[in-house]
Amino acid sequence: MQTDNARRWWALAVLAAAQFMVIMDTSIIGVALPEMQKDLGFSQGELQWVFNAYVIAFGGLLLLGGRLSDLLGARKVFNAGWVVLIAGSIVAAAAQTAWIEVVGRAVQGVGGALIAPAAMTLLMMLFAHDPKELGKAMALYGAAAPAGGTAGVFLGGVFTEWLSWPWIFIIYIPIGIATLAATKLLPAVGSRRGAVDVLGAAAVTAGLALAVFAIVRAPEAGWASTGTVLQLLGAAALLLLFFVIQKTAREPLMPLGIWRVPRLGSANLAMTLLGAAWIPMWYFLNLYLQQVLGYGAFASGAALLPMTVLLMIFMTAITARLLAKFGAKPLIGSGLLVLAAGLLWLSAVEPTGTFVVDVLPASLVAALGMSLAYIPAMMAAMSGAPQEQAGLASGIVNTTYQVGSALGLAALTAVATSQGAGRLGNLPALTDGFSAAFVWAAAIAAAGGLITLLVMRSDEALVAREADAASGAQGERAGV
Repeated sequence: MQTDNARRWWALAVLAAAQFMVIMDTSIIGVALPEMQKDLGFSQGELQWVFNAYVIAFGGLLLLGGRLSDLLGARKVFNAGWVVLIAGSIVAAAAQTAWIEVVGRAVQGVGGALIAPAAMTLLMMLFAHDPKELGKAMALYGAAAPAGGTAGVFLGGVFTEWLSWPWIFIIYIPIGIATLAATKLLPAVGSRRGAVDVLGAAAVTAGLALAVFAIVRAPEAGWASTGTVLQLLGAAALLLLFFVIQKTAREPLMPLGIWRVPRLGSANLAMTLLGAAWIPMWYFLNLYLQQVLGYGAFASGAALLPMTVLLMIFMTAITARLLAKFGAKPLIGSGLLVLAAGLLWLSAVEPTGTFVVDVLPASLVAALGMSLAYIPAMMAAMSGAPQEQAGLASGIVNTTYQVGSALGLAALTAVATSQGAGRLGNLPALTDGFSAAFVWAAAIAAAGGLITLLVMRSDEALVAREADAASGAQGERAGV
């Protein structure tokens, strides 16, 4: 029994490492973007595809990854995800052109979309029998996410500055191979019969990709041009097709009845707007540090560490206590408003600015807002769902965050480019463009905060459930 218990905790280490790597994949790329732009020939507007290709594939296929885990067995899908992630990393590291790089990033996103839901399923299989151990396991697994974000910012700078940007992808190859070797620790589950909604997954992923493509191209082609209008209509048609499929399919990826769960809709709206404000801030702050202030990759990564360390501390040690005391609604609303304040402060950046004055205090305020809102929004989305739908609710809220990130970055890149962010070497023009993006990101975050405070239900039973979950997780963290 003791051996089995030890084996479960070693299995948790494998799953936490996977969570660490999937999250690191979204943060390690940031500081390398200017070097990749120079080597691969990305335009300023196209550069976002290095990030968005991953996010679209990851977010668009998360629900499919969860469904495949249920049908084929979570360990098989977990292993397949790592094989795909390694393949994408090889392509991304070896790319000699911009669009090969984008393909590699998309393949990495597919791998992440298989790994993440399979890891959560395996964790529940290992620990769901004991609520106390489950709380401890969830705390450790959850802590891997901000730790991965922090490590990605730092390692991206180290690899890009002292080796070369392909190393930010090469690192996944030995880690992936080691993880595959360690998956014998994970429980094996046989497959079961059932349908896979491939058409639904293809429709939502293609619709999202086409919408982002249209928004990216709109500043150059014209928002009222025939091409832009047709692309946006095509994206809307594909997304509508997805919902029609979900309504008519016998075994849909996302049964539409899930939206009757209390607060699921308002929590997902909050997560969409949170992603649409936070990810563009992180993206444009990297560019401001390197393209305007002249920081190298390592210095840029180090400049973002205070923000990411604050995120890690708050998310793992403080937010759960606040959630237990106040419930999700006030934290989500206030967190988004604090994020808006930090973004508005960042919009005052100057072409001759400094890190201490123009970046550090505003970025810490923004990080505080993010850390207050993110976990409570996750809890609000899941707390009203019955146990058999908790996994689906979790998959939906993760998907909406990724969708918000992709669409927000595309829209704010269009705004920034129209205000001068495409004029490399012209520091005042670049700063004007980045400042405009921060202003609009602040508006998105403020809208999210106000909508949450006005619309989200204050259900005492749900607040009590959130408080119990948060208290349990916090208590287990204290005992780690």
